[in-house]
Amino acid sequence: MKVLYFAWVRERIGLEAEEVAVPEGVATVAELAAHLAARGEGYARAFENPRIVRAALDRRHARPDTPLGGAREIAFFPPMTGG
Repeated sequence: MKVLYFAWVRERIGLEAEEVAVPEGVATVAELAAHLAARGEGYARAFENPRIVRAALDRRHARPDTPLGGAREIAFFPPMTGG
């Protein structure tokens, strides 16, 4: 699955994007975020407060409990504000 990182999530991880093999047993957005958080210090910092990191599956906003299903792409980003 293609994983995209934006704003301070990208800065903490040090990558804009990467291909990730989703392991068996990882079925939701939250489970993927937890899996990524275990990959190293930068990932752990990016996902240290998973309640504030937002996600989009195939360019559609997704809740943490959203199944990954057959999605090709997931993006992680901080909350957005309007003005």
